[in-house]
Amino acid sequence: MKKFDIPEHYRSSFIGKIKESRKITDPRKKDFAPQILDFGSVEILIARHFGFCYGVENAIEISFKTLEENPNKRVFLLSQMIHNPLVNKDLTERGIQFLMDTKGNQIIPWEELTSEDVVLIPAFGTTVEIEEKLRGIGIQIENYDTTCPFVKKVWTMSDKLGKQEATVIIHGKHIHEETRATFSHSKESAPSVVVKNLEEAKNLAGYAKGEKPMDSFYNEFAGKFSEGFDPKIAFEKVGVVNQTTMLASETHEIAEYFKQIMLDKYGEEAIKDHFVDTRDTLCYATNDNQEATYGLMKEQADLAIVVGGYNSSNTSHLVELLEQKFPTYYISDVSEIENEMTIHHFDYPNTKMLTTTNWLPKEGKPRIVLTSGASCPDAAVDLVLDKILSYFADVKSKDVVLNEQAPC
Repeated sequence: MKKFDIPEHYRSSFIGKIKESRKITDPRKKDFAPQILDFGSVEILIARHFGFCYGVENAIEISFKTLEENPNKRVFLLSQMIHNPLVNKDLTERGIQFLMDTKGNQIIPWEELTSEDVVLIPAFGTTVEIEEKLRGIGIQIENYDTTCPFVKKVWTMSDKLGKQEATVIIHGKHIHEETRATFSHSKESAPSVVVKNLEEAKNLAGYAKGEKPMDSFYNEFAGKFSEGFDPKIAFEKVGVVNQTTMLASETHEIAEYFKQIMLDKYGEEAIKDHFVDTRDTLCYATNDNQEATYGLMKEQADLAIVVGGYNSSNTSHLVELLEQKFPTYYISDVSEIENEMTIHHFDYPNTKMLTTTNWLPKEGKPRIVLTSGASCPDAAVDLVLDKILSYFADVKSKDVVLNEQAPC
């Protein structure tokens, strides 16, 4: 896989060596068990896969090169490059300005842009409408498009579904930048509708099965369907794609659910004419990180810490999984750990900060799970690790622990 040129301050020599060690011992990524680091008085369970993915490193490399190559030009980002506050802060401090917030609300009017400006498209991609607007201003976007190739793969699949006269059901969060972009591209070639989860998919299926009055569709799915969408005929043939950071298990459930509906309506012999099996369109990193999280959940531990931006979809799903087994603390960076008694963490379902006391067990030999989302620098995880270790006595050094691992 391509090596990207990203700033050294995003890397961690310690975590980097752990990852390199796993690549040597498990080059085909068959083993999703965590790396267990024994620091003497505490054990840290590091996920098999976590941190920057291909798409994120690609976006960061392009962003920094763009700044270097355009020292006398204004450089803008459509919205956050990735959903990580450390990276976005880094970019804005270097002069990049955001045109919109993550919900698509304008911060800088389009009228202020000129053909001399540089506009970066973030890793999530953007809508067809915004691409056309930028080209209309005279802004060249191709060299500054950091859209993840796995996101573009979803757009290609959506186009194939349209050519097969299938309706595209998008499993995603309809307000998320990536889903807005995918929906915009999908509706160019196919009737499209967005469902957030299995519950919404089942509500949608009520129309596919003819169990719900068709007129109620437009209110129930307002803002989530393409222009001209007709629920009376839209479900004769369907295929499911997803926002690349959703839970793979839920996308599979949604696809299988609609496949069964088509089987019930049309029978096994005709299923290929009514359901297109797209497999799932999650990116490799989302799959790997989720499988690594299931690997963590096979272990016993006292708590889990997940590091990442609070608006990061892929990170929130790791939290969602780990919460099923461990007390789990979702933090944006090391500053959320106030001390060994108090931690500030994000309650994702209710979108609010919480403060927990007596969070860190000290009796016996605690086991702590540590992982991060695909947009979180390894350096940020390293700082969290260091802070946790500082609360324990007689801790082995990192060098000693590294030497006890498989050869790097």
